[in-house]
Amino acid sequence: MEDRKVPCPVCKKEITWMHNPFRPFCSGRCRLIDLGKWASEEYRIAGEKKSIYEEGEGDEKKDGLQ
Repeated sequence: MEDRKVPCPVCKKEITWMHNPFRPFCSGRCRLIDLGKWASEEYRIAGEKKSIYEEGEGDEKKDGLQ
């Protein structure tokens, strides 16, 4: 089976898919750059922003107090 070439999502360098420990990235550096973009909220999943708390829950539950 031929090893498929794909572009790194960060730097666009062509990489081989099979036997690449960093896939879909070309290196650990590009993997960390991508992780940093998720952590700094540069990447987002489209959708409605919702509270993590159910409607009707008070602030006392947010602090872990009941």
